[in-house]
Amino acid sequence: MKILFLTENFPPETNAAATRVFERACYWVRWGHEVTVVTCAPNFPHGRVFDGYRNDWYRVEEVAGIRVVRVKTYVAANRGVARRTADFLSFMATGLAAGAVQARPDVVVATSPQFFAAVAGWLLGAGRRVPFVFELGDLWPASIAAVGAMRQNPGLRALEALELRMYRDAAAVVALTGSFKENLVERGIPGDKVAVVVNGVDLSRYAPRPREEALAREWGLEGRFVVGYVGTHGMAHALKNVLDAAERLRGHDRLRFLLVGAGAERDVLMADAERRGLHNVVFRPSQPKERMPEVWSLCDVALVHLKDSPLFAGVIPSKIFEAMGMGKPILLAAPQGEASRIVEADGAGLWVAAEDPAALAAAALRLVEDEGLRGDLAGRSLAAAPLHSREHQARHMVRVLEAVVAGRGNAAGRIDPGAGAARGTAA
Repeated sequence: MKILFLTENFPPETNAAATRVFERACYWVRWGHEVTVVTCAPNFPHGRVFDGYRNDWYRVEEVAGIRVVRVKTYVAANRGVARRTADFLSFMATGLAAGAVQARPDVVVATSPQFFAAVAGWLLGAGRRVPFVFELGDLWPASIAAVGAMRQNPGLRALEALELRMYRDAAAVVALTGSFKENLVERGIPGDKVAVVVNGVDLSRYAPRPREEALAREWGLEGRFVVGYVGTHGMAHALKNVLDAAERLRGHDRLRFLLVGAGAERDVLMADAERRGLHNVVFRPSQPKERMPEVWSLCDVALVHLKDSPLFAGVIPSKIFEAMGMGKPILLAAPQGEASRIVEADGAGLWVAAEDPAALAAAALRLVEDEGLRGDLAGRSLAAAPLHSREHQARHMVRVLEAVVAGRGNAAGRIDPGAGAARGTAA
């Protein structure tokens, strides 16, 4: 197949969407498919173009066999509604234009977040008369209302109407969680056209390794027990709750909370931690993708954290699967839902209610003190990783794309993810 994929985020950016698109596309190329990714100059989350790149109108490169077309956008940091919206709309325009001049694909795929990349894919599929597949990574615009970034208004309702129109027009929808599919079905989208392809981990990149002692010394973590959060510091993650838990544990000098990443809330969190004198919280900036296993090696426990909102009960953070690949016990603080069911069913960690600092502090202390529990959870976490491998998910999604190209997108939701390899993938 010739796959044309639109995504605003792509390596060397390291957020979940960039990693997901890249790692699956690597498998597709290996299996003989032609993949072109339309994206922009890497700049997330700080709104600064990465060294070695320029914000050019049109630039083509090859990454791991993937043809990558980068287009010019309005570059903005991951904060504030107006400038980020301008960023999103600019990619919709330039991504659509770039997609229109590529060799005719068999299928167009676009991923959300962000929403307007999906709009570009929808328009591109219609304009080139090829099937469009909407990969649903976020229930936007509902998610921005859930974190309080925007209140209900006529503009938001218009976006929701456009969202539903795209689901209806898509040849198939690939949802990252079962809850997303349930949401669409409740809103009138036929369940048979919605496949659930959950996030995963590339086990060739993430595997157990000894602690990177030089990095531990550099970051002041030598000899410490580290509960590590690695990812975006945004409104959806409610990381102030971690500071509240850390304040309760300030007397346990061995314990450190490590927060690695960037995002709209990071500066506020750092200022708050300094004001409270929380020396047991260590902040470090985002790290290059190739360094992520080193960062994970510092963590005795992987912290996964989400805001207390019903919408986030259906979210499955990709860092759960990276932690499994690294063989780390997981401490999940989130609304009870899909993520908690995975962690508890696999026996990979402990779940506590979202935004409950007392429960988070108690669970962290339990993991510090109970070495036997930690070892058991770590072993179960590692054993579960193959169940969530990126290769398995890549096979499932490419089977969905093949069904769409064959005119069977309305049956995408009935494809058995474990029913053998897709054509061209048997190896």
